[in-house]
Amino acid sequence: MFVRVAVVCFALLALVVGPTGAQLGGLPEVEFSQLSQQDPNPLGAQALAIHPEEWKHAETEHFIYHFVHGYVATPVSTEAEFQYRVVVKELQREPPVADTKSHIYIFERPEDWEQFQKVGGLEPWTGGIHSQGSLFMPRSTSSRSSDNTLGHEITHLIMHRFYPDGIPRWLDEGFAQYTSKNSHASYQRARGYLSKPQSQPVAMAALFRLSSLATMNYPTNAALVEVFYDESERLVRFLVATDKPSFLAFLDALSRHQPFETALQRCYPGKFPNMAALEVRFREYASNEYSPTASSTE
Repeated sequence: MFVRVAVVCFALLALVVGPTGAQLGGLPEVEFSQLSQQDPNPLGAQALAIHPEEWKHAETEHFIYHFVHGYVATPVSTEAEFQYRVVVKELQREPPVADTKSHIYIFERPEDWEQFQKVGGLEPWTGGIHSQGSLFMPRSTSSRSSDNTLGHEITHLIMHRFYPDGIPRWLDEGFAQYTSKNSHASYQRARGYLSKPQSQPVAMAALFRLSSLATMNYPTNAALVEVFYDESERLVRFLVATDKPSFLAFLDALSRHQPFETALQRCYPGKFPNMAALEVRFREYASNEYSPTASSTE
């Protein structure tokens, strides 16, 4: 049962240690020069050039953090390690042999984030960015994670490590939504709250054709972005529910840049002979309310 695994993971997180073995009650600081890995992403250097005297640094098993206050970074580190274990369990595979730690940069002041947006050439509406395996995010000293946003972004970091050549946009966003919604619910249950994944239905008339979704980057119409995210998450959830081993094979095939329909026929033999057959069954699923059963492992 996933709930049991979540409870175990949460208990383990209470004992996560830094690179020097210090217990993660408060995130133990590490001198920048003593970090086990440096970030090759040039955006990292641009971030650290903003009030360079204020940045502190720390590590956990799978991530490196850059922050100002430990009490802001510690909850991020807890959720990051929790999400890592969730995603690895979901993928049912060992981490890459040459796995590298992902860097997470936490901006606490809005004005510092605005400055980073300018020097990094980001759009002014950007509320966080995953770039080349690093995450840059604003997070105020009073904020607490109340949804799956952080888990979503961390999933992108992890998928970049497992699939460095990239996966289709719908799959990257859909899988990040799927796992982060599930893990957020599990994380809440592990803390004693009643919670279940909140998978949003999409009106049948609003759905993209799968032939369009499969090759889409992001919708050019901003009003359709939410549909893109919700439909992508629903498609991942549907494919996993239909046959989990087939989905994992499908994911691997798309990471090797096989065409959607070719990979579908090879990975779901006897279930979906072509994309049209998948679309008929998926459209009804996507537009219905999602209700996980008591026995659901999600």
